[in-house]
Amino acid sequence: MQNRVVPQRMCVACRRLFDKRDLLRVVRSPEGEVFFDPSGKAAGRGAYLCKDPECLKKAVKTKVLNKLFKAEISDEAYQKLREYYES
Repeated sequence: MQNRVVPQRMCVACRRLFDKRDLLRVVRSPEGEVFFDPSGKAAGRGAYLCKDPECLKKAVKTKVLNKLFKAEISDEAYQKLREYYES
């Protein structure tokens, strides 16, 4: 039997590797909109955050998503991410 390779991605805040399915994907669409992508398949530039709330706080504090997406992330987009972490 052939072993399946599980894709891994790095959390942009804590810089640790995780299985792709264990991370949350944030996307900047070609139109410039930033949003959370629960399906992991939306078109656009993606960045991954682990499910630790401290990583979201660190990402907001260091503005790492702004740097990665080369765009200003609105407070509304961060608020939607916070709501997802709280649920």
